[in-house]
Amino acid sequence: MEAPLWKPSLERIAGARVSAFREFLATRGELAAASYSDLHRWSVEAPEAFWSALWDFAGVLGEPGEAVLLDGERFPGARWFPGARLNFAENLLRHRGPQAAIVALLENGERRVLSRDELYREVAALAAALRRAGVGPGDRVAGFLPNVPEALIAMLAAASLGALWTSCSPDFGVGGVLDRFGQLRPKVLFVADGYYYDGKTIDCLPRVAKIAAAIDGIEQLVVVPVLGSADPAAVVPGALRWMDFCEATADAIAFERLPFDHPLYALYSSGTTGVPKCILHGAGGTLLQHLKEHQLHTDLRDGDVFFYFTTCGWMMWNWLASGLASGATLVLYDGSPFADEGRALLDAIDRESITVFGTSAKYIAALEKAGHRPRESHDLSSLRTILSTGSPLSPEHYDYVYRDFKAEVCLASISGGTDIVSCFVGGSPVLPVYRGEIQAPGLGMAVAVWNDDGEPVQGEKGELVCTRPFPSCPLGFWNDPDGSRFRAAYFDRWPGVWAHGDYAEVTAHGGFIIHGRSDAVLNPGGVRIGTAEIYRQVERVEEVLDSVVIGQRQGDDVRVVLFLVLREGVALDEALGARIRHVIRDNATPRHVPAKILAVPDIPRTISGKVAELAVRSAVHGEPVKNTDALANPESLAAFRDRPELAD
Repeated sequence: MEAPLWKPSLERIAGARVSAFREFLATRGELAAASYSDLHRWSVEAPEAFWSALWDFAGVLGEPGEAVLLDGERFPGARWFPGARLNFAENLLRHRGPQAAIVALLENGERRVLSRDELYREVAALAAALRRAGVGPGDRVAGFLPNVPEALIAMLAAASLGALWTSCSPDFGVGGVLDRFGQLRPKVLFVADGYYYDGKTIDCLPRVAKIAAAIDGIEQLVVVPVLGSADPAAVVPGALRWMDFCEATADAIAFERLPFDHPLYALYSSGTTGVPKCILHGAGGTLLQHLKEHQLHTDLRDGDVFFYFTTCGWMMWNWLASGLASGATLVLYDGSPFADEGRALLDAIDRESITVFGTSAKYIAALEKAGHRPRESHDLSSLRTILSTGSPLSPEHYDYVYRDFKAEVCLASISGGTDIVSCFVGGSPVLPVYRGEIQAPGLGMAVAVWNDDGEPVQGEKGELVCTRPFPSCPLGFWNDPDGSRFRAAYFDRWPGVWAHGDYAEVTAHGGFIIHGRSDAVLNPGGVRIGTAEIYRQVERVEEVLDSVVIGQRQGDDVRVVLFLVLREGVALDEALGARIRHVIRDNATPRHVPAKILAVPDIPRTISGKVAELAVRSAVHGEPVKNTDALANPESLAAFRDRPELAD
């Protein structure tokens, strides 16, 4: 059997939070010392005992109530902690004192630090201002903001009152914002006057004026002066600066303790196939799931320094924010991850003593392509864990991390989604890391891979499913009163079973490989191929910077078409095309070899950085792309339309 790339030391295993959780279970007589697989099996088979123990172990503030789970056989429809009362923000602000709660970095070099006490006071002042503005439980508060402290403060203030928080990043166009916030019609909208990205200064106020004019129901617009612009009211009548809106101070927060499933967040699907789905998440389920993933899977603890590269338009921002509940210092960064020739984030690891560094597979691939060897250029002694998500992390990039980044680190590829604001599969500090594999299923998550007949398989590709309820299952979709759209999205294929839409595989080690999205699976000659299987091979080719692969319809069949972004000065000639095909054939199968390979200047990606395969497929087939506002670079689609090479 293949040797692992990394194994935790006995000391690390003994000191891990999940080991402390095992001991905690033993004291309750729930479960004796056991392997991870035993712990996972128990967590799925005894969900009431598991989630109740997690509540107590993590010290959740609130009243759990008498019951843990009602209607546990209904999925969807199970009710978790039906008698509980809690407040999400109260749990995130539980740690007080002079220690840093937030370190905020901008691409232009600006750095701000807020202590735990300062963060509490800032949230208290804003919560009081929102209360004066008439915000209460069930109201909607939105943020069109960069990843700055004010976004986190606004979310916490809204949550303290029981309001629903929703956000997107300021790189969204007007249409993209209206497709999202227009569904919810927030009472208060927080915006930034602008932001910095890739060496540019971007003014947001002209877009803000159009957004504010188009959404009914906004009673107050509050502007965060990131750029320090002139009076925003001159652009948007009635707008207030942040400091004018929260002019009064407050020393305490009157946290509203509400039911476990009280709505906390509205998140959005990518929206590349139509108007984005508005997904509602409850406060209790989000809190418990994040505490579990942070403490038991990421080994996050009081005093850690926690970073994830994200924007406010991606669920990883919400996931990062919950790190406050475990006592971590959050490092926020707003700007290009490739600033300063790719060194900006690497420098931050050393300067801020980051212990848990979260990024994307794309960033890791770009570092390698650019020739970075962080272990030679940086100290990295504080770094204990690297997290990766957004797209599958190829085996070659596991090699790169352990060869050129840091050998003694837990590389945890994690996978879940906006749909559950958390993960189905992810890392573990007490398990080995195998090349190209996600380490384990999440505790409390009955995850499996099923074939087309609905049978669990191992070592075969199939649909990633979850067969039992879990607390962070969405409350539903906004404006879906009978739940029909929600059930159709996840439960139509197998009633009572969540089908996530990932094409996946369970490995011999009990880990997972994600082969791509199910709706983007290629099917040449009736053979199903995950797109990630081809990307992994293309990434081996030095001349290729980026790629997207689709299936083009050809009568009753499809053919595989690969589009490439090449290094400057490189041409896609016959020799390079032949070499790419050779690499794919030798390392995959002849079925994986593209029928056509074409060069393009850019690859369409969503604003959260994911390759927009379905948008490319629509463009190639001459079909309209329904929501280009969901794309970071919609202009790139022009290179895929009406290609004469694809006409035959």
